[in-house]
Amino acid sequence: MTKLEEKVFRDPVYGYVHVYDQLIWDLIQTKEVQRLRRIKQLGGTYMVFHTAEHSRFSHSLGVYEMARKIIRALMHRGTILSEDERLLVLSAALLHDLGHGPFSHSFESVFSVRHELFTERIIMENTEVNRVLEAYQKGFATKVRDVINKTYPNPLIISIISSQLDADRLDYLLRDAYFTGAPYGEIDVERILRTMRVVNNKIVYKVSGMHAIEDYLMSRYQMYWQVYLHSTGRSFDLVIQNMLRRVRELIFSGYEFKRPLGALKDLFLEEDPSVETYLKFDDSTISYYASLFTDEEDEILRDFADRFINRRLLKEVHYTPNDETNEKLKQVKEYMIELGINPDYYLLTDHSVKTPYDYYGHKTNCLPDCIELLMRDGSIQEISEVSTIIKGIIAVKPKQEHKVYFPLDLIRLSPDGEAKQRILELLHENVQ
Repeated sequence: MTKLEEKVFRDPVYGYVHVYDQLIWDLIQTKEVQRLRRIKQLGGTYMVFHTAEHSRFSHSLGVYEMARKIIRALMHRGTILSEDERLLVLSAALLHDLGHGPFSHSFESVFSVRHELFTERIIMENTEVNRVLEAYQKGFATKVRDVINKTYPNPLIISIISSQLDADRLDYLLRDAYFTGAPYGEIDVERILRTMRVVNNKIVYKVSGMHAIEDYLMSRYQMYWQVYLHSTGRSFDLVIQNMLRRVRELIFSGYEFKRPLGALKDLFLEEDPSVETYLKFDDSTISYYASLFTDEEDEILRDFADRFINRRLLKEVHYTPNDETNEKLKQVKEYMIELGINPDYYLLTDHSVKTPYDYYGHKTNCLPDCIELLMRDGSIQEISEVSTIIKGIIAVKPKQEHKVYFPLDLIRLSPDGEAKQRILELLHENVQ
């Protein structure tokens, strides 16, 4: 495939995203990739960090650019990819999130779909993306799918896109930190790239780059707890989930909606949703339906739609799962029923757990994509064997949080009585 005149996208993270290949340019123009402009990278996190409205399109371009930088860094140090494998890495980087639905994991949890599966289907089925890939080379779509699915025979190609330290993670940390205003994602990418080497067809890092990698792992950990798992963001996720859960329940109960649901009903009723149906959905689609649902007769659907539109979120309290707290939650549930508040929708538990480094043992059972360092004597060691910081981190149990979410506003609006008083007493310590 012939080269094209350089195209650039201005980018707040890299300055410019550079496109030199006709294949990449043609993929960017497809409607399946353009759809990612209409899906926020961080779902409902903009309800917490008001500038976090960047799209999965910008992230996908960013992963492409980071992969391009990694390839260039490796080639400068003697690791030469063939033209096909270079384009394979860049295509997989650009398309790796193609199957994400609106509001990301909230959407997936309700419809029992996996974005990874729809990424594969969009690449392999009758789509513009598939036609562009196959026009470049017969069977190229299969190769791209295999890289994203981590089944491609060359592990070096996979690791650039998917590993403990890959183009995807590097871009989303930098990009999400920039758009949320959080300082945790500021990492020394240039140092990491400069110390990157290939040994036995695997990316390793010179030990001199260890501190930049430590910083990267801690940044990722902090971003998860301060941004990705933020209580308010999780509350908005639950609002979206419950709104869509209620729609599903009403559809199957025969409820008559005031306005036709169109593709949304198809998505619920199709046993195996088609790619065509799935691609009709983005953030604006769900927002449109939510605006319609604020006029529905069903009280629960109307309430959650209003919460979605007007940011009326659920209140959360932290708790420790044990017999005592389980009994308290059981009592809260009973009192909610007395107040006419459905606990199936309005008393929700949430569990979050995250470790900075997904590590599973030393050399004998280390994950294939664990981070390894090239020592000065030429030996290879897994990073926790060298870094006292990482060794200390993996020696302790992963951090966990248990929360329960409930509608404090509805409880306070309920008629005064024993049920209302007892709910507030049971949750009193954390209710402000």
